[in-house]
Amino acid sequence: MVSTTAVKRALAALATRTDTARRPYVAVIDEADAARADVRRAAGFVDAVGLDRLAEAVAAADRAGDEAIASRGREALDAYRAFRRVATGDTDEGSDAGGTGDASGTGDIHDVDSADRDHFRSGPGIPKPDTGQDADR
Repeated sequence: MVSTTAVKRALAALATRTDTARRPYVAVIDEADAARADVRRAAGFVDAVGLDRLAEAVAAADRAGDEAIASRGREALDAYRAFRRVATGDTDEGSDAGGTGDASGTGDIHDVDSADRDHFRSGPGIPKPDTGQDADR
């Protein structure tokens, strides 16, 4: 697991490094792209760097004419914005027709019966064979 502190430290090192092998916008976009694979790492990236800095990195890549990096940055930015929409429950914006997330097909997840949303139900306890517990327990 990557801690938020470790991500912040790594990103700060990337932002203040003195070598010129890679442009700073490339480092930001590379980290944003790589962090999408892990929710905790993605959350750490958003917390440490933020989507505004990612958008600035995409604009810098565009200005530098680095279309491949800019394209990766735009894809990452779109993904993070989609993550944010899902996390806040705003799934209407940019959703596909088939991805409404409900069983009724109306597009409103609140129309779904609570039994349909949660198919896991608690039941009576199952005793261990060697404990002699009652099935009621």
